[in-house]
Amino acid sequence: MDYHRGTTSVNDISSDQVVTRFAPSPTGFLHIGGARTAMFNWLYARHHGGKALLRIEDTDKARSTQEAIDAIMEGLDWLGLDWDEEPVFQSQRAERHAEVAQELLASGKAYKCFATPDELAAMREQQRAEKKPMRYDGRWRDRDPAEASEGAPYAIRLKTEQRGKTTITDAVQGEVSVQNSEIDDFILLRSDGTPTYMLAVVVDDHDMGVTHLIRGDDHLNNAFRQLELVRAMDWKEPVYAHIPLIHGNDGAKLSKRHGALGVEAYRDMGIMADAMFNYLLRLGWGHGDDEIISRDQATEWFELSGVGKSPSRFDAKKLQNLNGQYIREAANTELVSLITPGIERLLDGKLTLANIDLLAQAMPVLKSRAKNLLELAESSVFLYKNRPLGLDEKAQTLLDADARHLLESIHAALAKLEDWTIEATEDCVKAIAEAAELGLGKLAQPMRAALTGSTSSPGIFDVLILLGKEESLARLEDQIK
Repeated sequence: MDYHRGTTSVNDISSDQVVTRFAPSPTGFLHIGGARTAMFNWLYARHHGGKALLRIEDTDKARSTQEAIDAIMEGLDWLGLDWDEEPVFQSQRAERHAEVAQELLASGKAYKCFATPDELAAMREQQRAEKKPMRYDGRWRDRDPAEASEGAPYAIRLKTEQRGKTTITDAVQGEVSVQNSEIDDFILLRSDGTPTYMLAVVVDDHDMGVTHLIRGDDHLNNAFRQLELVRAMDWKEPVYAHIPLIHGNDGAKLSKRHGALGVEAYRDMGIMADAMFNYLLRLGWGHGDDEIISRDQATEWFELSGVGKSPSRFDAKKLQNLNGQYIREAANTELVSLITPGIERLLDGKLTLANIDLLAQAMPVLKSRAKNLLELAESSVFLYKNRPLGLDEKAQTLLDADARHLLESIHAALAKLEDWTIEATEDCVKAIAEAAELGLGKLAQPMRAALTGSTSSPGIFDVLILLGKEESLARLEDQIK
């Protein structure tokens, strides 16, 4: 379908009561693009004091699964998106969809099409051979149904407007026009009596009172057909807002190779819900130069006029960096509750109240470097390891004979300290490094291996303070032996 786009600047269109909807098909997880669409619908409704509704478009029985429905619901819940009414399941509304098709048939705005599958296949083959657009040719549009064989199966098609053009004033795209001759008489009810997607969507949007259709611009083509149906029923036309899709860093349509997974996968990778919300919000929408935007600010500021017309690019590294900022700004108690289950899985045991108190005390240090909650949990495990520590492979390679000799000197010097502070322990270890004419890192790395069992941890002097003098000296002594 060829579009003609105008240059008209479109402002947000107000309504007495804004009603938006998010309508996923439960054939897989809640992907990034779907999550952003859900957010934009939710934010627009909240900003205008309207209603945000959820519809599950589960008419494809072969591909729709309860597992996918659960995954979508879980993903939306994790993002903090709530809905103002119970979800509508499209599959339960087939009678209502058929009722509308019959009403259009009775009013002469739709007609029975008795074309057989073989006839339609031959029609398309001829159009292909003649290099014509492949669309229904209207062969039953003006024919008398009595011409068909008695009892022959038929589909019900909408009698679309063939003259002139249709223009949609889209709240994101501006004015977009299509010649009506390009819109064929599409099917409303199949020959088996089941409704098509095009019919079901329009009927459901009307019955749910949806005023604003905010969705991906891959649906722009559908909008012209759906508008024909809206006008045939003499229903109020919704405001359309078609959002550009999300692309990968290379400019290609976003796919799994770009790291585009379901939102629950990012949750399991340690992304905080508020960080994901902020990141998706900024994919295609902006408010001045603001980058860190809270949920309350987003609700206050969100307007469709802030949505760009160009595709946005998904950047996994940028998401991780933003997540790190959210971790550093998060309350320590919140982070403790978020990572405790992960630590318990790594330890294969439950944390005691004393363990959790220690974690809360350590959190200001631990969170300063973490980019995700998994890193944060992993970097916390050293606090609870039993002696003697098991060393990972990299840590073992650091503790050769020379390193153990250095640990002996460090242990002896630290044991004499009366003040166990970051400043005192740092001065002590620096003095040993200078005496041995070594950089501080040459001592810090074997110390880290001995104290944590790995080669990554918070700053080594923070580790000493968090473990305490007695535990630190005991762990060093274990490795010296």
